[in-house]
Amino acid sequence: MEFRDNLKEILSPGTIQKRIRELGEQITRDYNKEPVVAIGILNGAFIFMADLVRAIDLPVQVDFMRLASYAGTESTGQVTITKDVELVLKDRHVLVVEDIVDTGCTLEYLKEILKLHRPASVKICCLIDKKERRRVPMEVDYVGFDIPRGFLVGYGLDYDEEYRHLPGVYHLNPVHEPEAYVPSER
Repeated sequence: MEFRDNLKEILSPGTIQKRIRELGEQITRDYNKEPVVAIGILNGAFIFMADLVRAIDLPVQVDFMRLASYAGTESTGQVTITKDVELVLKDRHVLVVEDIVDTGCTLEYLKEILKLHRPASVKICCLIDKKERRRVPMEVDYVGFDIPRGFLVGYGLDYDEEYRHLPGVYHLNPVHEPEAYVPSER
């Protein structure tokens, strides 16, 4: 069986790139010439972040954090930092770049940690928002796509460190026709 046989494409590479350009334009307008520190959440956000920062027409510094909260396909409910931010964030505008937001637990924890750095602001940008899985209230400032269901892989998203390299986003092991994605209109 070919490894792609258990995948159903739901976001093509072209669709993703078009939306990233739109997000970059929106972020550029919103920050109004202010420099930004983009913090990518490893490992999932690295591909999205690389494309996003090139679409932002502002001075952007880049840093990364790694947070662990998943085992396989399920959230453990506990978050730990395995790589912390290295840049100084005090009085700076921080843009957290995440691949997917579902329960909100990881980002709630991260926002509390980032407050300790006393940034001027913290906003969140994610490629995919799964509001239906929220366990805690969490608003995302910039959303690429709202996708309500399915386990997603590709474009940085993984299952057990596999599939990150794929250029689109796919439902893994699709059982039925997935609901269509909805580009966010934020």
